[in-house]
Amino acid sequence: MQVVYHLGAHCTDDDKLFRCLLKNKGELAGIGTMVSGPGRYRRVLREATNALKGQPASAELQEDLLAAVMDEDHAERLVFSNEQFICAARSALSDNQIYPQMSEKVQWIRNLFPEADTEFHIAIANPATFIPDLFARCREEEDFAGFLAGVTPADLRWSDTLAAIRAALPEARLVAWCNEDTPLIWPDILRDMAAMPATMPIAGENDFLATIMSDEGVQRMESYLATHPIKTSQQRQRVVTAFLDKYARPEAVEVEMDLPGWNEATVEALTALYIEDLERIRMIEGITFIEP
Repeated sequence: MQVVYHLGAHCTDDDKLFRCLLKNKGELAGIGTMVSGPGRYRRVLREATNALKGQPASAELQEDLLAAVMDEDHAERLVFSNEQFICAARSALSDNQIYPQMSEKVQWIRNLFPEADTEFHIAIANPATFIPDLFARCREEEDFAGFLAGVTPADLRWSDTLAAIRAALPEARLVAWCNEDTPLIWPDILRDMAAMPATMPIAGENDFLATIMSDEGVQRMESYLATHPIKTSQQRQRVVTAFLDKYARPEAVEVEMDLPGWNEATVEALTALYIEDLERIRMIEGITFIEP
C-alpha cells in the first residue's frame, strides 16, 4: 500500500488540491487511489499520531484507522492532505527555521502505517510572501516583531526543511514544487499525487485558475482548449501563461506589503535568496521537484 501525505505548506493551498481530487473520487477509486473528505481522517490521524508519539502503529490500530477513513475494502494508494500535519501556523517559524519540527513529525506520521510506501508532498513559497501570509493567518499575534521573535527572514531556507525530511526518512518519496508555479503545473501536481495516468481526464482541472483569473478569461481559455487539444504539459503551460498575462485578477496576483520594516528592498532581497535556494533544492538527492 502507498500512503501520500500532502503537508501544505501553510498559506499555499487552502485545500484546493484536495477538493479537486474529491471531484474525481469515483474515477480515482477505479485506479486504486482512495481519497476521502477531510472530516473522515484529519481528527482520526491527529489523535493517533499524538497517542503513538512516533511509535509504530500496531496491525490492529492500522485496521481501525483504515476502517475509519475509507469505505472501500482495499486501496492501493491513500491520499491525505492537511496543512496542520506538522504544526499549527503559529509554530511554522521558530528556531530560525521553517518547520523545525519537520524531521520528528514526518517520522511520527510515517509510523501510522509503518509498512506502507510513504510519500510526502509539499509546496514551498517565497519567504517574501510566505512570512506575511503566515502572520496574517496568526491573528493572535499582536505585532509583527513579536511574530518574528527569534527568526531572521534572510536565514530561512526551504532546502533545510526538505533536507530534514530526506535525512529522517530516506526511503520515503519526497515531492515538492514552488507555490508560485502552481497555476502552470496544477494538473502535474494532481496527477503525481493521485498516480493518475497522463490520459485520464481531471474534473476541475481549471478550478485553481478560476481563483486567480477573471471569469471571462477562464471561459475564453476553456473555449480555446476545446478547439486546440493539448498534447503535452508544456503546451498547456504556454496557453495558461498567455491567458494569465491578459486575464489575471490583479488582487489575486499582486502582493501588498503593509508591515513594519517590510518594503520593496526586503522583498527583492528575500526573493533573490529564495531563487538561490531553489538551486540547492534541485540538488537534494532523491527529491522529485515539479516545475514548469
